[in-house]
Amino acid sequence: MSDSKHAGPAGRTLTHLDAEGQVSMVDVTAKSVVVRSAKASGAIFLETETIRLIQADRVAKGNVLAVARLAGIMAAKKTGELIPLAHPLPLTYAEIEFEFPDSLDRIRIVSLVRTASRTGVEMEALTAVAVAALTVYDMCKSKDKTMRVSEIQLVAKEKVPPA
Repeated sequence: MSDSKHAGPAGRTLTHLDAEGQVSMVDVTAKSVVVRSAKASGAIFLETETIRLIQADRVAKGNVLAVARLAGIMAAKKTGELIPLAHPLPLTYAEIEFEFPDSLDRIRIVSLVRTASRTGVEMEALTAVAVAALTVYDMCKSKDKTMRVSEIQLVAKEKVPPA
């Protein structure tokens, strides 16, 4: 088994391909364990009336934000099972926050995820946002046919070397 990398377009190294061009999980064994964090955000666009129902906790299926927060945290913890080449990571922290702009046309979802590990938590933060947004969608789909999930992106990542 080879752990060398495969050259991609413009000579760039493709880290998820082995020397024979086969899909391969990146070997992070030799990397140091450091504290790593990632922040991601996204939005779900809804009708103003739907947002008001969510804010008043009057959606028929229950407390939308509480369920979406829990779903996002659980998704972050399961990312290694959902994304084929993502490493399963022992998360030390995960949070989901919801913001309502004055326009009341969307809910902005922000996740922050941390670990002490050999690889970053970007995928965990992004997955948390995506699943939280999809949970809002699921809980409101009978009321609002206009919803759309959008703008999911990595906002920041950081690693703090040991002192």
